[in-house]
Amino acid sequence: MTDRNFLLSDALDAYVRAHTQPPGPIAQELIAETAALPMAGMQIGPDEAGLLALLVRISGARDLIEIGTFTGYSALAMASALPEGGSLLCCDVSEEWTAIARRYWRRAGVADRIDLRLAPAIETLRALPPGPRFDLAFLDADKERYPDYFPELVPRLRPGGLLLADNVLWRGAVVDEADRRESTEGIRRFNRLVAQDDRLETVLLPAFDGLSISRRR
Repeated sequence: MTDRNFLLSDALDAYVRAHTQPPGPIAQELIAETAALPMAGMQIGPDEAGLLALLVRISGARDLIEIGTFTGYSALAMASALPEGGSLLCCDVSEEWTAIARRYWRRAGVADRIDLRLAPAIETLRALPPGPRFDLAFLDADKERYPDYFPELVPRLRPGGLLLADNVLWRGAVVDEADRRESTEGIRRFNRLVAQDDRLETVLLPAFDGLSISRRR
């Protein structure tokens, strides 16, 4: 089992990475710096970052939102894939971790595309106009709050917009009846909300730590 994909052996994970376009030099430096931090496991892997960038490009998304930024690798990947004039709104509460993100965004030349708001994400969301705005939303924050973010994000997605949610298998804990942690229950509830919402068409991928991809009808 790997840290970033509990369904893959180390050998298969290495094979996947060897056959996926590697991150650029600035992203590699960010990955290395983050790996030395005590919360390093919060960072997505290069394969998932590549998928995020690819989805931004394929969908033609121009207006993005991210809930949970950490040291900024996912934001760097998505912002780098934006077309001219595109923007990314990042929501996080940590000045310490996002200070690292800001350094790398500046070095990569994407800082002008990113609006970082340091506040509880639910407050930032509720302060936004209620109508459709975003072409893509990436949710990778405190798992117990996923069900709270969901009703704020979906109405703000444009028709055809994508909602991506990370860690929705929670290393298999979602099917462990004995696991009653607040984080696990939050993910279970979020997954039910997504699956039952007629506004969305959804696939839950057994990739990484579980990634759900929903399209707003």
